[in-house]
Amino acid sequence: MTLALALDVGGTKIAAGQVRRDGEVVGYVREATPQTDDPEAVWRAVVEVLDRVVDEEGDGYDAVGIGCGGPMEWPAGVVSPGNMAAWRGFPLLERVRERYAGDRRIAIHNDAVALAVAEHRWGAGRGKAHVLGMVVSTGVGAGLVLGGRRVDGKTGNAGHLGHTIVAPDGEVCRCGARGCLEPIARGPAIAAYAVALGWQGEQTGVAVARGAREGDPACLAAFDRAGRAVGQALASAAALLDLDVAVVGGGVSQAGHVFWDPLRASFHEHAGYDFVEGCRITLPMLGPTAGVAGAAALVLDDGAGG
Repeated sequence: MTLALALDVGGTKIAAGQVRRDGEVVGYVREATPQTDDPEAVWRAVVEVLDRVVDEEGDGYDAVGIGCGGPMEWPAGVVSPGNMAAWRGFPLLERVRERYAGDRRIAIHNDAVALAVAEHRWGAGRGKAHVLGMVVSTGVGAGLVLGGRRVDGKTGNAGHLGHTIVAPDGEVCRCGARGCLEPIARGPAIAAYAVALGWQGEQTGVAVARGAREGDPACLAAFDRAGRAVGQALASAAALLDLDVAVVGGGVSQAGHVFWDPLRASFHEHAGYDFVEGCRITLPMLGPTAGVAGAAALVLDDGAGG
């Protein structure tokens, strides 16, 4: 296969493009995810994005790949993303198959799994066998390539790093557990924490990141808390899995030093052994199109494939 139509769906954005075998993304389209309880409204937004790509680039693609926030029933592709209230048991794979795939090969996986596969194949993890890809955005997830192969787990949901425990006495997560990483590090939680500390600006992760970079103490505290929690989780993951590299993407990762400084400090604080310290932590080399490239990597012939 040489060309894939690729879709990346998250709580903040819906993106698509066509991806060549070398990882180049063409016809890239990105729109905001509708904030609604109507599942069909979100589906219509997906159709609009994909139709624009096909209209611009044509229908000569060989396969269709989908990355979407989890959890999901895999490989059936029935999705219930924690950060998208509109989709509960939504048959995303079948909907895309009916409209865009026909008899072409089609596959779906968690968006963070797609990121890990793409960065292993074309990006920061190229040439490395043990790669973690992490998305910190409206939700927090991760995917794994170990021994050069994608790790799915028994249900396809391996890598839910956002639901590992970093604060045992912390708040109850929307998954039902107490003390998960996600309710500390996801963008809306960072904004809410800053507001609780007195921030009076716009209540978004982007605005709070800007406030932190400008020195606002509430915003700085919120990003320090989030970054340190992510660093702690990454140190645990590196100790468990003996990783070469951890690639951290998503909107929160774009905040700059206010997120990365506490993350790295916490990682080094919690990394005891040299092999843990040896895990390199970095932004995605593939940049903002990494999710779309990753969705394509699920169906383009690839050593990290399942």
